[in-house]
Amino acid sequence: MTDRLSLLDSGTGTPLVLLHAFPLAARMWQRQLAELPGPDGTRARVLAPDLRGFGGAPQGDEAPSLDLLADDVARLLDRAGVERAVVGGLSMGGYVAMAFARRHGDRLSGLLLADTKATPDTGQARDNRERIARAVLARDSVQLLLDEQLPHPQLSAVTARERPEVVRQVRELMAQASPAAVAWAQRAMAARGDSLEVLAQVAVPALVVVGEEDAITPLADARAMTEVLADAELHTIPGAGHLTALEDPAAFNAAARSLLARTAAEPGTPPQG
Repeated sequence: MTDRLSLLDSGTGTPLVLLHAFPLAARMWQRQLAELPGPDGTRARVLAPDLRGFGGAPQGDEAPSLDLLADDVARLLDRAGVERAVVGGLSMGGYVAMAFARRHGDRLSGLLLADTKATPDTGQARDNRERIARAVLARDSVQLLLDEQLPHPQLSAVTARERPEVVRQVRELMAQASPAAVAWAQRAMAARGDSLEVLAQVAVPALVVVGEEDAITPLADARAMTEVLADAELHTIPGAGHLTALEDPAAFNAAARSLLARTAAEPGTPPQG
């Protein structure tokens, strides 16, 4: 069992766990770690872990499963001394956040789902994930991901044209992913089930964020999640693609602050430190 995660931890206040996209790492949240803790407005303690196999986190030898990643997050909260937290994730991180809501829902004080979806993969999508998993392992390289996913469909045309520094940052993070972690995560995502019923049971404040030009998990997926959540707001970020937190961090952070403010106003919310 993987008993530790590599963790970036910044600030004090409402605990906010941010779970990274595939195949990136916790460093994708640098602007959130720098800006969300304050000092103005809602204060937050931002915890951004590397999910197993990515960044500085050990892979472990268990079979691929998003449930394992959700349980890793629960252990992370234990070690951080956090009883309840706003848990958020982007893309794959959103899948993990939904698994956390299913397995550890009593530890949620809020839920942030960005550029993700609650429905399972189609057969074609599962086949494609297995194709990628086999290819990166056989080649011992993640170059296939760089060739097929950058700048599109990961990033919007606006980002690719006007923000070359974001393209470079995403390319660097993707290039550092290990083939073993990429294959493990692809198979874990392929095996996930439908989470719409899970979201229907979430009673805490929620935020759904989607890039206006997200071609991987588009607006229709975001609306489907928003409609089943009891207390959710939908925020669309113009000009952004699938990686909103990187493509327009100012807009993403403004939306996250609105969720933190709603969460802080809820009865029973843990006090800010």
